[in-house]
Amino acid sequence: MTEKHIVLEDIDPVTFYGVGNSHMQMLKALYPKLRIVARDNVIRVLGDEQQLNAFEESVEKMRLHVLKFNALKEEDILNITKGKHLNDEVPDDVVVYNISGRAVKARSQNQQKLIDAFYNNDMVFAVGPAGTGKTYLSIALAVKALKEKTAKRIILSRPAVEAGEKLGFLPGDMKDKIDPYLQPLYDALEDMLPAVKLQDMMEKHQIQIAPLAFMRGRTLSDAVVILDEAQNTTPAQLRMFLTRMGWNTKMIVTGDTSQIDLPPKAKSGLIEALHILAGIEGIGMVNLTQKDIVRHKLVTRIVNAYEQLDKETNQST
Repeated sequence: MTEKHIVLEDIDPVTFYGVGNSHMQMLKALYPKLRIVARDNVIRVLGDEQQLNAFEESVEKMRLHVLKFNALKEEDILNITKGKHLNDEVPDDVVVYNISGRAVKARSQNQQKLIDAFYNNDMVFAVGPAGTGKTYLSIALAVKALKEKTAKRIILSRPAVEAGEKLGFLPGDMKDKIDPYLQPLYDALEDMLPAVKLQDMMEKHQIQIAPLAFMRGRTLSDAVVILDEAQNTTPAQLRMFLTRMGWNTKMIVTGDTSQIDLPPKAKSGLIEALHILAGIEGIGMVNLTQKDIVRHKLVTRIVNAYEQLDKETNQST
């Protein structure tokens, strides 16, 4: 009798084991001569060495499938254990699969331009109105790079611009005060990575989320670095951020120049950077429009209505 411990690395064990451990029960039925016990992310197997090796090979194929697709069906388990061909190729147009197994990919021409710009440049500016998928798609690209080990970490940042409430008046410690500004980044990550895996990556600092002020003095290497809501940076802040770039690093800067929350006389660093850095080799710039909005159809109408108001206000002044 031989015993082995198989560690399910880089995946969510809940997805692998199935609802109510249904996948594990299925594996036990398929390998009746083995004693199989699963706890946390470790499977302990006891039995004949030949069967145990076959089981270990099947588990590894299943693990790789979950790593790619964030999903595992009973049909997949049967095909793997029976040695049938499993179409495990990720389509070229898919960036990653979210925790529900849904493909994350470009849903408009300009979103595809953002994906292409990321692969063809080390720094990308993605500018457009709310709902065009700038942040979500950027984080998807970063998660893919982390999964494929082309980057060692993801660093996400936002300027903590006060809009109506002073940070000092908000309850809690500094983390409690800052977290509301970073929540959109957490939301996107939680849709792409299982909760347990996300928590583990954050504890190991493979994923770091911090306000822009915390970037000063750092050199960001071997990473995908995303600055969200860059329209709310000052020129000095954005200049500081862009010069943090280290070796083997890609940067994505997103923003909406129609939603600047800076004081009236303050200049947006994003608008200045778009002008100064245009045409520089290695820097891609993508403009998204109302046609790229992928939220509720009302969002497009709301954006159009406010843009019309802005035009009328500018004409009257």
